[in-house]
Amino acid sequence: MGFDVSIAEEIWTAKYRYVPREGEADQDFTATAARVARAVAEAEPEEARDAWRARFFDSIRDFRFIPAGRIIAGAGTGRAVTLFNCFVMGTIPDSLEGIFAHLREAAVTMQQGGGVGMDFSTIRPNGSAVLGVGAEASGPLSFMDCWDAMCRTVHSAGQRRGAMMGCLRIDHPDIEAFIESKRDPNRFRNFNISVLVTDAFMAALAADAEWPLVFGGETYRTVRARDLWHKLMRATYDSAEPGVIFVDRVNEANNLGYCEEISASNPCGEQMLPPYGACLLGSINLASLVERPFELDAEVDEAALAEITQTAVRMLDNVIDISRYPLPQQEAEAKAKRRIGLGITGLADALLFCGAAYGSPAAVELTRRWLEIIKREAYRASARLAAEKGPFPLYDAAMLDRPNLAGLDDETRALIAEHGLRNGCLTSIAPTGTTSLLAGNVSSGIEPVFAYSYTRKIRQPDDSTREEKVEDYALRVWRSVKGDAPPPEGLFVSAQTLKPADHLAMQAAAQELVDSSISKTVNCPEDIGFEDFADIYVEGYALGCKGLTTYRPNAVTGSVLSVEDKTPALAEPAPMAEPVLAPRAEALEGTTYKLKWPDSPHAVYVTINDIDTPSGRRPFEIFINSKNMEHYAWTLGLTRMISAVFRRGGDVSFVAEELKAVFDPRGGTWMQRKYVPSLLAAIGGVIERHLGQAEPLLPVIEEADTVAAARPGPSCPQCGVAGMIKMEGCSNCLECGFSKCG
Repeated sequence: MGFDVSIAEEIWTAKYRYVPREGEADQDFTATAARVARAVAEAEPEEARDAWRARFFDSIRDFRFIPAGRIIAGAGTGRAVTLFNCFVMGTIPDSLEGIFAHLREAAVTMQQGGGVGMDFSTIRPNGSAVLGVGAEASGPLSFMDCWDAMCRTVHSAGQRRGAMMGCLRIDHPDIEAFIESKRDPNRFRNFNISVLVTDAFMAALAADAEWPLVFGGETYRTVRARDLWHKLMRATYDSAEPGVIFVDRVNEANNLGYCEEISASNPCGEQMLPPYGACLLGSINLASLVERPFELDAEVDEAALAEITQTAVRMLDNVIDISRYPLPQQEAEAKAKRRIGLGITGLADALLFCGAAYGSPAAVELTRRWLEIIKREAYRASARLAAEKGPFPLYDAAMLDRPNLAGLDDETRALIAEHGLRNGCLTSIAPTGTTSLLAGNVSSGIEPVFAYSYTRKIRQPDDSTREEKVEDYALRVWRSVKGDAPPPEGLFVSAQTLKPADHLAMQAAAQELVDSSISKTVNCPEDIGFEDFADIYVEGYALGCKGLTTYRPNAVTGSVLSVEDKTPALAEPAPMAEPVLAPRAEALEGTTYKLKWPDSPHAVYVTINDIDTPSGRRPFEIFINSKNMEHYAWTLGLTRMISAVFRRGGDVSFVAEELKAVFDPRGGTWMQRKYVPSLLAAIGGVIERHLGQAEPLLPVIEEADTVAAARPGPSCPQCGVAGMIKMEGCSNCLECGFSKCG
């Protein structure tokens, strides 16, 4: 396999190509594969390094094994980044000092490219007493707002969007507010959220019993389990969140249950991890291993699958030793247990090649067969690595009695009994987003194909556009093998045509053979009845799933992707329509706002003009003017860009949100008891106010009033922001909290 469509090369160029300021850049993906293989082989003994480098390179360059994006982008570059995709942070203490110390740890982790998961169940509920200060606690959700703001800030300063998972136990007194939180489309925008559901709760649900909400051994109140479950299901039905993690099952099945307890997952849910645990991911591309696709004797080359599994385990184990770690606790945890997450991608395409429709009994059996090979060979490879390099430091022979190892064949168990294991956990199935596109748009992870073909419009440097047809890898292979012959009826199923039961059958079959968990979405039709929807979660629990996420098109999150055809068409797909710019009327009504910013002798005037539409008034254009010519270029550019967004219609609230996240390194200012981090953020506040989405950060000024603003103080010696003030005899930084007395 190689770059079969240009989208793969675009993904490589944008996300994974190494282009240093000095020195040689990756010229093509082959060079990228060589860079990664060379870096990973550095963990091998010198005499064996060249042989393993060649073996690693062979597996990567043809996309038979696809390391996770952090590895492809960072290995061998010398950049101060982690090669681990995601982390679960430490247990959050129930104290203000401890909470913000952990907020800082999450920020440092995300700055180096790692997503983070947190369990907020350890924070006392809203309204409970804070002893010693005579105050009431604000609860875990208020502190989640702090994490959300931090993630937005770190995202604005880096190239990779931040990712977070927030978890709360089903018995926490604030669980109902947590469940309802994502109904607000503007809250927790940077979070996925999941409820930690216990076996005891599922038993109470089955018995229609009462359920206590408890913190610190104190029962705050009691609710009917069925009512709480209904609330959870209704929120998920309406807004696709929260997800559900069956936390007791996670711990019961955990290979390392004898030395750790899990209470959170990484952002996508495929790795349930202990405090400071990290997920190191890579996927075997099953689609690349099928011989004679679409023929009657098509099959996966099982010898090749076994070999690539052994290579992948060794490669991921080496990454543990060459990676940087944002925090020392994360490095200690990773090296004590040497956990890896070897998974698959291209499953749906591989099934198509073998004539099995996703979700069918034949597909379930093939999935089991392939995953059984991966599991067996992964454990054997880890045992042989333990013989060569030593088992992971916390290995205990009692591990052989854990559920995931109990079903291994005698030969594999004998190897483990003799040598131990190099890795505490070996397999999980992650989403493979852009890496599946990189491999030629194979189906992602364990998911069915979402859309077999669509057309992208790509804007060129001269502002023209070109069209690019994007097809699923299996559809391209069908055309090359079968030409224009129509595919068999019922074979090319998609996420839109499958029933929820088909999704569950595939997830449950895979979960039996996976150490950790699976990132999987059960797609539901928009018109599915609520009771049928709620039954999906009960059925998933009965089938042995460790967690569930569903998606139903809804008013809060909308539709992920619009596609006309349910099955692949052999005719050319229709191009996506260009957005239509609304014509401007001769006269428009609007409002002018006046901003006075510190150290600027002239005010900035923001004018927003509106138009009337059948759905109400909406902004049409914006003008930003000032006599201060220092601002001319960027205010003109901002005027043109925001006006273009306004004229295209739709939800434009993100404009205000993005501007409000901009921080000026010289410092912001205080306005109406709120800290505004930059002039751009102040303009964002004006737009937000105009849209009616917030309390006024700045007053509406249609005459010549002035907004009073405090001048920034001297620069902080710790963070550099010009925000130092004198208070109670000490110099204090409004930005980072630095304080120096005297």
